[in-house]
Parts: sequence; structure tokens; C-alpha cells
Amino acid sequence: MEKEKKVKDVDFADSAVPASARKNVVTMFMIMLGFTFFSASMWVGQQLADGLDFWGFLGSLILGGIILGIYTGLLGYVGAKTGLSLDLLSQRAFGEKGSYLPSAMTSFTQIGWFGVGLAMFAIPVSKELLGGSTAAQWGLVILAGVCMTASAYFGIESLTIVSYIAVPSVAILGTIAMVMAVMRGDGTIIDQFAKSSGSLTIIGGAGLVIGSFVSGGTATPNFARFAKNGKAGAITTVVAFFIGNSLMFFFGAVSSIFVGGNDIFEVMVRLNLFYLAVLVLGLNIWTTNDNALYTAGLGLANIFHQRKKPMVLLSGIIGTVASVWLYYNFCGWLNILNCTLPPVGMILVLAYFMNKEDFETDQPKLKTVDWFAVAGVILGAIVANILHWGIASINGMVVAAVCYCVGQAVNKRK
Repeated sequence: MEKEKKVKDVDFADSAVPASARKNVVTMFMIMLGFTFFSASMWVGQQLADGLDFWGFLGSLILGGIILGIYTGLLGYVGAKTGLSLDLLSQRAFGEKGSYLPSAMTSFTQIGWFGVGLAMFAIPVSKELLGGSTAAQWGLVILAGVCMTASAYFGIESLTIVSYIAVPSVAILGTIAMVMAVMRGDGTIIDQFAKSSGSLTIIGGAGLVIGSFVSGGTATPNFARFAKNGKAGAITTVVAFFIGNSLMFFFGAVSSIFVGGNDIFEVMVRLNLFYLAVLVLGLNIWTTNDNALYTAGLGLANIFHQRKKPMVLLSGIIGTVASVWLYYNFCGWLNILNCTLPPVGMILVLAYFMNKEDFETDQPKLKTVDWFAVAGVILGAIVANILHWGIASINGMVVAAVCYCVGQAVNKRK
């Protein structure tokens, strides 16, 4: 019976991923790249283009990409080295009951972004194709919600198939559209960037780059754990995050410069490539949304001690039903919540390197709650949201690190 259960659980929600289920570098790169194809990152690309010249834009991408790469690369290394999901890592770092906090925070934000993503597809497509009627909008929301929930329901194998289809399609078609838009513009892309307001600094731009995906990046272990080893997990994560995020930022920037929008969809529509635009937008959102639901399912399974698949279905239903409301009312709250997740990732990394023995056994001695870890997340989130100096997510991570290290020192004296 136990053997049968293990065969069926190809996502290893309750255990480390064994060597036999690990994936090659190409597959991991596709999965991680699809994870980073996040349409909301195009909004950040628009902000960067509006506030920086071309060289400032590149500087922000490089600086922000390095910091985000270090953060996600470390999480990718830990996930691949241990084979453990975010939630199983959290049990070891926060305690069995304490892990409910990061699981709840991650699940809540990922369901929220899933709903926003559905609306980001349905609203513009229904407007262009069917006049923007409410019925058409909801029809597309439900259709997209069912498809994306289904791919998350069937787990990592389904996510892999979607990524292999979507990643090259979005990258190639989106880049072609971007080049066509630049060629039709007045002057070079550098000339167009020169018209920006200059309201951003490189540091400010880097903060936007980091903030755009640092919350999603916290879920990196859920996918990197399928890499062959820690090195492969770290390298594929860092490279994929830099390429994927940069491509999204360029899509948003070009949209802002040439059509006054924030999405490659608008650029492609202007270029009379409507059906290709629908394909690119749909696939782009799909690769992120199925990953978001997969993460939410794992988190809820940890909290409620249920199987992952029913929790994925529940998450998909909630996100689909609330989709349009989330799009119009919740993006601001989701951006605030984004600052609460980097402290979680920082504590997971510290916990691994400071207590490796707890992560290298299948039967660790779990605390009920590690209150210093919990306090680190809470205080880190508060500081990240109220301190208007530096980069919010880094401020939160520093506070979380201090709290956790103090806790480790106190515990060792007992």
C-alpha cells in the first residue's frame, strides 16, 4: 500500500524527491523559465521605461537581477540539494505548526496572483475580440481557469509539458513583435528611452526589478527540488530568472514606448497580429498561473494535512471565482504581501546552512513552533512595508536574518 502511494505521488508533497525522479538540465531550465514568464512583470517594465533612460534601464535590470539571482539561486540550491518543497523546508525551519505561517502566506499570495493573471488574459482579449461584454469576459475567465487548474492538478509532469510548449513560443513570437515595433518607431530604442521622465534612479529601478518577482521566487524550492543536484538547481534558477524577467521587462518597456501600454499583447495587436497576440498572452500567463496553483496546493496540503490535488482544485476555484474582483481591487494588497515573503526565503536558507542535519534526514525532530523564525517573518514584513529607505524586500530579509540568528544563539545556550 505504501509503495502504491509513492508511485501515485509523483509530486512528492510529503517527502524528498528521490534521485530517480530528478530531471535533466534542459527540462529544469524550461520549467524555471516558464515560471518567470510573469505578465505583471511587464507593468514593471513600463515603469522602468517611463522613469529611466536606456542605460539606466539596463543598469536596473543588471543590479536587480544580480540580487534576485542570489536570493533565488540560494533557494534553488537548497531545494535541489534536499529535494524538499518550500513547505517541508518550512517545517524544519519554523517547526511543524510554525510552518503554517509561510504556507498560508505563500498560498494566499499565489491564489491572488492566479486570479489576477486570469483577468489579465480575459479582460483585454474579450475587449478586442468580443466587445468587452461581461458574459464574454467571464466565459474567458472560466475557460482559462479550467485549463490552468487542470495543468496544475496533474503536477510537475503537466507543468513540464506546458513549459516546453509555451517558453519557446512566447520568447520567439514576443521578441519578433518587439523588434518589429522598434523598427517602426522614430529613431533607435535608445532615442525612445531618452524621452522618459527621469523620475527613477537605478537603485529605485533595481528595487522594482527585485520586487516584481521576489515573492514568486520564494517558491523556487517547489520546482528546483526536481533538479539533479544543488549546483544544477542553482544555475538553472539564476539563468532562467535573469533571462525570463529581463525579457518581460523589455516587453513592457517596448509596449510603453511604442503604444503607451504595458503589455506585449497591445504591441502585437497594433502590429495586426491579434491571434498571435492572444496565443502569446495566454501561454505567458499559463506558465506562471499553473506554477502558482501548484505552489498554493502544496501549501494548503501542509496546513490542512490533505492531498495536494484537492487543494489545487480548491485554489483554482477560489482564484477563478474571485478573478475579476482581485484584478480591480487586490493588486495593491498583493504588492504589500509580496514584501512579506522574502523574510521566509531568507530564514529557509539560513536554517539549512546552520542546521544541515535537520534537512538531510527523512525523520527530523521537528519543533512545534520556532518563535524566533516566526518573529523574523512578522518583523521583517513590517519593516519592509513601513521603512521607505533602500529596497523593501532586502530590508525585510535583513531583519528576518537578525531575528533568526539571535534565536539560534539563544537556543544553543539552553
